[in-house]
Formats: sequence, C-alpha cells, structure tokens
Amino acid sequence: MRVILGVSGSIAAYKAALLTRLWVKEGVDVKVLMTRAATDFITPLTLSTLSKNPVLTDVHSENGWNNHVELGLWADAFVIAPASANTIGRLANGICDNMLCAVYLSARCPVFVAPAMDVDMWHHPATQANIARLQSYGVEIIPVGTGELASGLNGAGRLAEPEEIIQFVRQRLLQRQSSAAAGNLLGKTALVTAGPTFEPLDPVRFIGNHSSGKMGIAIAEELAKRGAKVRLVLGPTALSTIFPGIEITKVGTAQQMYEACQRFYSETDITVLAAAVADYRPSQVADQKIKKKDDDMRIELARTVDIAAALGKEKKQHQINIGFALETNDEENHALGKLQRKNFDFIVLNSMRDAGAGFGYDTNKITILHQNGTKIAFDLKSKTAVAEDIVAEISTLADNQIKTESV
Repeated sequence: MRVILGVSGSIAAYKAALLTRLWVKEGVDVKVLMTRAATDFITPLTLSTLSKNPVLTDVHSENGWNNHVELGLWADAFVIAPASANTIGRLANGICDNMLCAVYLSARCPVFVAPAMDVDMWHHPATQANIARLQSYGVEIIPVGTGELASGLNGAGRLAEPEEIIQFVRQRLLQRQSSAAAGNLLGKTALVTAGPTFEPLDPVRFIGNHSSGKMGIAIAEELAKRGAKVRLVLGPTALSTIFPGIEITKVGTAQQMYEACQRFYSETDITVLAAAVADYRPSQVADQKIKKKDDDMRIELARTVDIAAALGKEKKQHQINIGFALETNDEENHALGKLQRKNFDFIVLNSMRDAGAGFGYDTNKITILHQNGTKIAFDLKSKTAVAEDIVAEISTLADNQIKTESV
C-alpha cells in the first residue's frame, strides 16, 4: 500500500514518527509531507529516515518543482495526522498555500484527517463547521481522543494514537474494497435527482424546502465510483460535484425536474429519486413582485407532477427504481405506502424525529424497506457512508437481476 502522511503544526507531530515506523514495518510505502509549522515540532530528517523517502515541505525545493498532482495520483490513501485547526480550515475552504494542501486538492484517493488541538479549539463552532464541510466532501475524520492535553486541560482534542489511526484507515479501506466488490456497476446508466425544487410565486419569491442535496450528490458519487455512468438532475442548491463520470443537469422547478427525468429515464438502468420535490406550486405566478397590502394574502396552490409515480408506471423489468421517504410521524406505514404506490424496488426511510437526520445535516440515519418485506436499519452515519450502504443494496439488486436473467 502507498500512503501519503501529511503532518501539520501541532505538539502531537511527534507521534508521526511512530506512525511512520509502524507503517513501514507493515511494508507500507510512506511519503511524508510537512507544513512549515510542523518542522518546528519534528525535523524532516527524522521522518525522512524512518520513511526511507524524501520529505517535502514546499512545492519548490532545491531539486526543482515537486509535482503535487503526481503525488495525489500515486497514493492509495492520504492521511493527515496531526491535523491542526489551521490546516483543517485550509482544507475545508480550498486554501492552497502549501504542499500539503496542494496534494490534498489533487488527491483522488481516500483522505483521512486526524485532528489534534486543545479542547476549546476542538469544540469551537468554526472548527466543527470545517469538520462538517470536510465530511461533506467525503473526507474521513479519525475520532479525537479524550484526556490530558498539552495545555494542562482535560477534554476532547487529543490526536488518536498511531495504532488507532492505522486500524481506522485499514478498516475503512477494506470496507471500501468489499463495498466495491459487492456490486460492479460498470456499464450501467444511473439517474439521480437531488436537492429541492423552487416553485415561483413572483420574480422574487418562491415555495421551497430546506433540502441541501447532500444525500443525492453523495449517492451519485458512490454510483460513479462503482463504474456507473451517472446523470444527476440537481435542484437549486449551492452544492454540486465535479466527480468524474457524473453529468449534471440543473433545474429549478418540479416540472423542469420531471422533464429532465423523462428525457433520460428510458435509457436508465438505475434511478434514485433523492430530491425533495415540492408537492404543490402556486396556481398563478405574478409577472411583477407582489406588493404588501394591509389585508391578508391567500395563495391558491396546484399539485405538481408526481415524478416518482410517473416513472414507476413506465418502469421496465430490467430497471431499478429507488425512492426516499422523509417522515415526521407514522414513518414506516407512510414509507410502505409510497413503496407500493410508486413501484420502487426499495425505499429509504428517514425520520425528522431522529437527531442528526434530515435536511441540512452532514449525517443521516436510515432504514431500507424492500418490496419483499425485508427491513434493514442503520445507525447514524455520515451521508457519504449512508450513500455507500444505499448503493451496496442497489448493487445487490443489480447482481440478482443478472443471475435471474442467466438462469
């Protein structure tokens, strides 16, 4: 295995020496990157000697230009340990002012971040927002330890021990390998909807919802990782993706999303309807901004097209349709009703009553309900990990179809 170890400026940088040594003993090829601040805590010579590879601290050195793109393509995993609050902020916001950040932005391999900082820094909303943003990009966060810190305080923020880091990385890479092996979607065409729809009331106002599109985008990326050609129909959201193998069609309203799905559906093998489509739209859309008046305002609403039901009626035997149900009460019964009415192969249920699930979160807690009555409940996970679980179920369905057709 080939690992890039990124070391940033933290008192915990001394643990990078043991981490490097343990990996090398396992036969791992380790290349170390250091920020300039990291060199105040441990010397490049130490890590170069242990890794048996030159340590890079700058994009330019006496030997010329250090190719960060080549390094990003070389590695099987990129592990940043320790990751200071400063480095985490740079990674989360795409600030590329050192070798470590340049390689991170070029890396196509799984990225793991092991934070290390004082307890109040760790709990600060800015740090937690940056952690959440990294997770939304698919970065794996290695849990911090709790105990005595360099400041003398006790609490969360300690760098995980080297053995824990190695075990975490090993398990996640094995999960990814087994996940990919569970279902090869090479040659399959997938259609994914994501985000909200905005139904205009006038040129300024609209009816919408709080969907960010994170879950649908994560599913599109996971399908593409497994070899599928993915068409992502994306509602109005600030999020997007540049993942290879994904073609994006941006839409605004439910009608526009329906028309885009109609264009692609007949040539699609797998359809995942993760978008939060508005059920109603204003019957009349004003040409000019509606002015405030002294009396109340009433808006007449009309039903929008039911995309899932429309596609379900056209569904062919070889096609797989997956739906979502975000519920607030009597969750399972409502989801089972949608499963049958809309001809889904399975439906993904999540509840607004579950902490950390629903709109706007970087995590989700789901239950998968199959047509045959099978129910699979999952713990709260990052939306990237949830996407892996959902696509694993899709891959199993696709494999079973192939076996049925060959009998």
